[in-house]
Amino acid sequence: MKRESVSSLSGDEQTVLEAVEVVPMEPEERSGFDQHLDQEHYLGRGRLLGKQLRYVAKHRGKWLALLTWSDAAFHLKDREAWIGWTAAQKKRRLPLVVNNSRFLILKTVRVPNLGSRVMKLCLERLVGDWERTYGHPVLGAESFVDSQLFRGTAYKASG
Repeated sequence: MKRESVSSLSGDEQTVLEAVEVVPMEPEERSGFDQHLDQEHYLGRGRLLGKQLRYVAKHRGKWLALLTWSDAAFHLKDREAWIGWTAAQKKRRLPLVVNNSRFLILKTVRVPNLGSRVMKLCLERLVGDWERTYGHPVLGAESFVDSQLFRGTAYKASG
């Protein structure tokens, strides 16, 4: 499968990045969405537990990246230590944290800085989408990066 470079996406890097949009996955897109994750993400699509949202990053209608969000992991010792909340606080506040369960830039796509741009755009709309869908806000987002495989650059660059 040929990788899509910036030139095949009709524009220079900045023009492509400015034209990228992140939108919720449509229900009829679910099969193709899951298929891409199963074939291209090193963990596959996985099984999302609890509340969840799925997004597609597009450029002129062409899929570039896929993201899934779900409820935060229930037990995470390092997170609890870093935040410093009590058991009672955790019980009240954990629903306000979401987990970026999957983030996949399709293997046919190669656009510098696309990962951080997509993550930024997704985070900008996630809070409102989550509140509209589930009736409460998101105050924090977490993710797990396998440091043996990735550096987490897109997460760091997107803030």
